[in-house]
Amino acid sequence: MKGFTHTDGKSVRMVDVGSKAVVRRTATAEGHISLTEDTLKLINEKRIEKGNVLATAQIAAIAAVKRTWDLIPLCHQLPVTGVDVEFDVTADGITARVTVRCDGKTGVEMEALTGVSVALLTIWDMVKSVEKDEHGQYPETAISNIRVLKKEKVELEEVVE
Repeated sequence: MKGFTHTDGKSVRMVDVGSKAVVRRTATAEGHISLTEDTLKLINEKRIEKGNVLATAQIAAIAAVKRTWDLIPLCHQLPVTGVDVEFDVTADGITARVTVRCDGKTGVEMEALTGVSVALLTIWDMVKSVEKDEHGQYPETAISNIRVLKKEKVELEEVVE
């Protein structure tokens, strides 16, 4: 079993990645939000009062990816080179998928997970008025299955000028 990298038993520290090589890194994460059939219809017809749900969630996901280091205390600030946000609208809800790319010294899976989480929370916020029941509760709304689907790293070839 591996030891903890962020603690020595006495204190917490941010891991020093200074001696690691810069590598092209990619991570994809996804998660799902369960919504009522009526809410999904309103989203598809772009009739949610707050505006375009999926466009807003895309922007929120990208912004969250870029701020992951500020939200999760021991994450490094990474030079993100690209973010793709996709949604699959199904009969029971929406699956969000976020792919993050960077050329850096540590992985981008936390950025992908943060992007998915914030995308799903944004969807919830955008539709909460129509998801509430008569008691102000959310009996069918649920966020689930947030996970890393894939991560990759590829050594960068030296650039000859």
